[in-house]
Amino acid sequence: MEEPELFSDVVVVGAGNAALTAALAACEAGAQVLVMEKASADERGGNSRFTGGIVRFVYNGLDDIVPLVPDLSEAEIARLDVQPYSAEAYTQDIMRMSEGKADPTLTSVLVHNSYQTLRWMQSLGVRFELYQTAVRQGGRLHFPAGAVIQFWNGGPGLTQRLFRTAEGRGIGVVYDALGLDLLTTAEGRVQGIRAQTPEGMVDIHAGAVILACGGFEASAAQRVRYLGPEWEDVHVRGTRHNTGELLERVAALGAQMGGHLDGAHAVPVDAGSPAVGDLYLGDLTARLSYPLGIMVNRDAQRFIDEGMDFKSYSYTVMGPAILRQPGGMAYQIFDQQTVERLETRYGSGSRPVIAETIAELASKLGLSPEALVRTVTDYNAAVQAGSFNPAIKDGKRTQGIEPVKTNWALRLDAPPFVAYSVCCGITFTYGGVLTTPAAEVLHNDGTPIPGLYAAGEITGGIFYHNYPSGAGLMLGAVFGRIAGTRAAACALHV
Repeated sequence: MEEPELFSDVVVVGAGNAALTAALAACEAGAQVLVMEKASADERGGNSRFTGGIVRFVYNGLDDIVPLVPDLSEAEIARLDVQPYSAEAYTQDIMRMSEGKADPTLTSVLVHNSYQTLRWMQSLGVRFELYQTAVRQGGRLHFPAGAVIQFWNGGPGLTQRLFRTAEGRGIGVVYDALGLDLLTTAEGRVQGIRAQTPEGMVDIHAGAVILACGGFEASAAQRVRYLGPEWEDVHVRGTRHNTGELLERVAALGAQMGGHLDGAHAVPVDAGSPAVGDLYLGDLTARLSYPLGIMVNRDAQRFIDEGMDFKSYSYTVMGPAILRQPGGMAYQIFDQQTVERLETRYGSGSRPVIAETIAELASKLGLSPEALVRTVTDYNAAVQAGSFNPAIKDGKRTQGIEPVKTNWALRLDAPPFVAYSVCCGITFTYGGVLTTPAAEVLHNDGTPIPGLYAAGEITGGIFYHNYPSGAGLMLGAVFGRIAGTRAAACALHV
C-alpha cells in the first residue's frame, strides 16, 4: 500500500509564534501554505502559548508605543515613564549578555526589523497591552528599557490571534504530525517532509520547508547530551512536544549546528510546579521578584547577587545558578517592606512559608536555624545606607560580604518573613541550526541548503549565556516573517 501524499507550495513545521508568522508571511507572498503541528489541536501553539508575552523592540518614545496600544486614555498615557530604546541600546544589550558572541549580522536583522514586524503583526489582528509587571512608583508606571509592551493576554492571546488569522486566510493545519525526515532530491534540495500522523505515514511535498518547531528542552536525553547530567530532571516550563527530533535529523543531513549548544534559557520557578508545562498555568510558575529579597540554598547560604540587574536582564542567570545548588533548590525570602511588591503570579501555585522570626522560618523550611540566622544577620549588617528605589538601579548595596548585593539591598528586619521554594525551569535551548540573514539553513560547507529555512528556537547564533527578556518572541517573529517571505519566493520561483 502506497503512503499518502500531500502537496503545498510551502510547508511550515511547528505552530508557535515563529511558525505562524512564517506561514502568514508566505501566504501574503502568494504561496499555498500548510502547517504541520506535532501537538494535538488542544495543545497547539508550542512554547509561545506558555509565555507571558513580553516583546522587546526598538522605539523612540511614547509616540511609538501609543499606536501599539491605541485604547490607552490620555490620563493613562500621562502616567507612563517610557525612555527611548534605540537600536544601539538593543544591540549592546544582546552583545553584553552574550559576552560578545552573538552573530552581529543576525543581531542587526533582529534589532532593525523589530518595530516594523510588530506593526505588521498588528495588521494581522495581533493585539498588545502594557507590560503588566512595570514598577509602580510615585503614582507613575516605570518601564525597564525595552520592556514596555506585551502581547495582549500573553502567549495564549498571541497564538489565538495568529491561528484565527491563519485559518481565515485558508492556511491548513495538520495536527498530531511528527516530522521524521526531510524529502530531498539527489542534489540535496529539500522538497518536502515525511511525517507520522494518526492515519499513518504521510509525505508532504513542497517547494520549500520552514522549520519552526522549537529546540530540544523537553527531551531529558538531549538535555543530558548537550547541557549536562544535572539538567536531566529540570522542570520544563513550556510544551512537552519540543524534543528535537528534526533538529537531530537536519544535523545528520549536513546542516550546520551552532550557537550556544550547551546553554539554555532557564529561570526560577515554583518548586511545586508541574514537571512539564501546564497550559492552565502558562507563565504563572515563574518566580522573578528575587531582587526584592535574598535567595539561600539548602545550606542556608546566599549564593548569588540578587540585585545584579533588573530581572529583565538577570532572570536567565538565576535558573542555572539555582540548579547548581544542593538538590537544585533555593528559597526566596522577603519581609513586609517588599512583600506587597511581589509579582501577582506569586499568588498562584505553592503557598509561601510565613514566620515571625528567621529561626522559625528556617525550621519550617527544613533548614538549619543557626545557619539561616547567621546568614541574615551578616547580610543585614552589610546593608549600606541609601534610598531604596525599585524603578531604577539604586546602588543600595551590601559591603563586606560575598556574594555582594549591588542594588535594592534592604535589611530583612520587618516580620513576618515570607519564603518561597524555587527550582530551575528550562524555557528553551540557545543552540540550533545556523541560518543566513534570509533565514536559509546553512550546510556545513557554508552554503544555504536549497529549499530549507528556519526560524525561532530551533536556530542558534544570537543567544549565549544570558538573554534580555522579550527578545525571544521578537526573534521568532522577525525571522518567521523573513523565512515565510523567502520560502514563498523560492517555491514560486519569484
